[in-house]
Amino acid sequence: MNTANNSVPMYNDKVVRQFAVTTVVWGAIGMLVGVIAAAQLAWPELNFGIPWFSYGRLRPLHTNGVIFAFGGSALIGTSLYVVQRTCQARLFGGNGLPAFVFWGWQLALVGAVITLPMGLTSSKEYAELEWPIDILITVVWIAYAIVFFGTIARRKMSHIYVANWFYGAFIIAIALLHVGNNVELPVGWFKSYSAYAGVQDAMVQWWYGHNAVGFLLTAGFLGMMYYFIPKAAQRPIYSYRLSIVHFWALIFTYMWAGPHHLHYTALPDWTQSVGMVFSIILLAPSWGGMINGIMTLSGAWHKLRTDPIIRFMVVSLSFYGMATFEGSLLSIKTMNALSHYTDWTIGHVHSGALGWVGFITMGSLYWLIPRLYGRTSMYSTRAIELHFWISTLGIVLYIASMWIAGVMQGLMWRAVNDDGTLTYAFVEGVKATYPFYVVRLVGGLMYLSGMLIMLWNVIKTMNAGRAPVVSVPPMVAHA
Repeated sequence: MNTANNSVPMYNDKVVRQFAVTTVVWGAIGMLVGVIAAAQLAWPELNFGIPWFSYGRLRPLHTNGVIFAFGGSALIGTSLYVVQRTCQARLFGGNGLPAFVFWGWQLALVGAVITLPMGLTSSKEYAELEWPIDILITVVWIAYAIVFFGTIARRKMSHIYVANWFYGAFIIAIALLHVGNNVELPVGWFKSYSAYAGVQDAMVQWWYGHNAVGFLLTAGFLGMMYYFIPKAAQRPIYSYRLSIVHFWALIFTYMWAGPHHLHYTALPDWTQSVGMVFSIILLAPSWGGMINGIMTLSGAWHKLRTDPIIRFMVVSLSFYGMATFEGSLLSIKTMNALSHYTDWTIGHVHSGALGWVGFITMGSLYWLIPRLYGRTSMYSTRAIELHFWISTLGIVLYIASMWIAGVMQGLMWRAVNDDGTLTYAFVEGVKATYPFYVVRLVGGLMYLSGMLIMLWNVIKTMNAGRAPVVSVPPMVAHA
């Protein structure tokens, strides 16, 4: 019996719809927490003396919310959509295993929302969650890997499209990083101590931290880019050979770049230098991927005038190129001596997070969600236009204010008088930074407003559309 035609839909899109919608919801929540934290930097009394609202607890909630709740949900959902279409095979594991991946992931995220404001944390950046949640994430991730690679194993053609290469690398690398960095000794249900100590702990942490950027926020979203940009532009990828070179160069190089986070620390100087060298080399594959994405739009540039989804994608590639260039620049020790510990780093991180990760996700979801609900377009194209312009301006205000503040801070901190004493007290630097924190808050509010517009548009699209279904013959329905 041809089950694709007679019994069940060929593709399992229920889990894709669930992840797509929760991506937008978690995005709005994560960005709201970020705006509240940004407001507290300008006006610290906004925590109202409540420990759960203190900056030190909201900040990890924000980073986990946007990286793993928003970004992670987007990657899992789109990868499960892409792997089915490019392999022409239904998801491995029936309906049960993909459903476990979705609900298990949401349970882990809810665990983060509960524990982080309570101050239950391992104190490792981007890895703050305590060991019970870490174990849950590990189990869910293994199930996700089984679904993804099992679908590739049952593919109908020998070729594996390059987007799946990037998604696959993201899945494997994040598993390795998560387990390696979270080796810890539990001393209670919500308290543990790292198995590593001192500078070794710092080195393992930033091997994890930078490669969370490299394999979740970069490689995973490049998988998204290599599928959805050709789809939106209705053009083949510019150079398939370049995409393969891009993949292997990026995968090999990124793993070694983490030590650039530890310049001028107790980490051995040669290790710092290795991180710097690989970070500079990393510019080549990064820009190769950016050029490949932009050149895919050759012959389709006229769509920029009428299609806001294409605009999201083009601007995301521009920010990817800019953020990767800036990352290589800031890894150079002489540049890092000025930028380290300043808000320049915050501007750099958010140019990549808001511009590259945010925009490629939004563009891809704007293309994908209508098709998941039996429509050809979102409920309101004008709302997409408004979202694009308000968010773009918000990014510019955010990162420009942080760049200026960061350079100013670096120069003030290193300024000395003729007798060798510091020219400025630290509090003078904080006071001088205040106006830029207010501008950053305005930019963040604009970006959040765009996300809320998207949430409204998604809800209206869901209500106006209907998920495509395939009728089931009675004999199958009673089986």
